Amino acid sequence: MTSDPAASADPGAGSGEEHPGEEARRVFGLGFPAVEEFARMLREEGELRGVIGPHEVPRLWSRHLVNSAAVLDFVPRKGQVLDIGSGAGFPGIVVAACRPSVEVTLAEPMERRCEWLIDAVEAVGLDNVRIVRARAEELRGKMKADVVTARAVANMSKLVRMTTRLIAPGGALVALKGRRAALEVEDAAVELRRHHLVARIHEVASPMEEESTYVVVCRRA
Repeated sequence: MTSDPAASADPGAGSGEEHPGEEARRVFGLGFPAVEEFARMLREEGELRGVIGPHEVPRLWSRHLVNSAAVLDFVPRKGQVLDIGSGAGFPGIVVAACRPSVEVTLAEPMERRCEWLIDAVEAVGLDNVRIVRARAEELRGKMKADVVTARAVANMSKLVRMTTRLIAPGGALVALKGRRAALEVEDAAVELRRHHLVARIHEVASPMEEESTYVVVCRRA
């Protein structure tokens, strides 16, 4: 992704609500229609159902959808993805929409959020998703994934402890982080060594805002 905030807005948008420009649309590839339907559902029902806050709709594309797409370059075209703490569906539903050959598991402990995820997956028309009501710790010994994704779940130290036993051989933890990513990785040094993981930080520029997203990819040493 390249950063050009001026190119992000649809010139016909006068409502204060974001509309993705062509560059932002290209981020999602053939998955854009599904992501657009997901955005519609979030816009119309997300706040009412308590999965996004009242101030999130105006920044829905840049703050949540394009931000979630930052993980796509680190997700294989085939395999298993486990999205822990899926919440409203970030980044799991975006991954499922843009990687139709990947089997995506959305793990979320809260019942009302699981109900939302079920409805969203059905509305968007995704057939490569399953939803489990569980915390990451409860899935230990039950499944492993080629990629474990997480967004706004925990700091890196805790995230490593939560997910290390969920990563399949040769797989990775892929965590979406903000500008404090490097500090979190530094603070997690002991946990990373303990679990034989090496973390690499990737800065992913956004086509809709000046601030980059940081993707932390942890693999076995």
